[in-house]
Amino acid sequence: MKSVTLNNGVEMPILGFGVFQIPEEETQTAVEAALAAGYRHLDTAASYGNEAAVGAAIKASGIAREDLFVTTKLWIQHAPAGSVYDDSRRSFHNSLQRLGLDYVDLYLIHQPFGDYYSEWRAMQDLNKEGRARAIGVSNFHPDRLVDLIDHNEIVPAVNQIETHPFHQRAADQELMRGRGVQIESWGPFAEGKNNLFSDPVLSAIAAAHGKSVAQVVLRWMIQRDVVVIPKSVRPERMAQNLDVFGFTLTEEQMNQITALDTGASLFFDHRDPAMVSWLGGRRYS
Repeated sequence: MKSVTLNNGVEMPILGFGVFQIPEEETQTAVEAALAAGYRHLDTAASYGNEAAVGAAIKASGIAREDLFVTTKLWIQHAPAGSVYDDSRRSFHNSLQRLGLDYVDLYLIHQPFGDYYSEWRAMQDLNKEGRARAIGVSNFHPDRLVDLIDHNEIVPAVNQIETHPFHQRAADQELMRGRGVQIESWGPFAEGKNNLFSDPVLSAIAAAHGKSVAQVVLRWMIQRDVVVIPKSVRPERMAQNLDVFGFTLTEEQMNQITALDTGASLFFDHRDPAMVSWLGGRRYS
């Protein structure tokens, strides 16, 4: 498995397994299957409601902890019992308990809203204590990312953002590269929007390599040095998504995919005031 080296020297597998939108009752079975297929990088979040199931799958697998890379995320803190700093640490502790782990490999601020500066100060201390080997953010646009970097001690190791053939984030990635932040994709298949799996350009490239469109998309990400966490509940798809290291897209094929970029989200804009209010109003214990 190819890895990327984060800005603090931690090695992160470039391909992982995501559990967003997998129901809690199905998550343990899915993660056990993913681990059996060979995945060693798992991505979850407090807001997904399935951290405990991920932890149960890890325990059942018998795989040594040091052989796994586990990410979870901190939701927007509302300080109902005290300071955002204290509640961020409490939320982290709760995630560790649900996962059944002593530490996580990567802890992310899930949304760029609320008092995320206090959240980041708590996360910096968790990193220094060794309880989060690396810390980062998710859904941060360049302006907020740069502001966070310029006014804090630790530079985020990762920014996990919507990235797929129709919203490629090349400028964001270039800025992150200059600041030492690793780009990570969520939604690599755009949840099938814009008929991604039947797109003629992607389909032609897939046929040329004897691969699926999904494999081509993942290979395109990997050749761009984008960390990617595809999701599936079907073991055959899990195995297929791992099988992307035995072929290489040509420069022409990479350019053909580049031409698919629309430069816009297919989901929602984190700068939309209505979306900011909706996300900020959500609560997770």
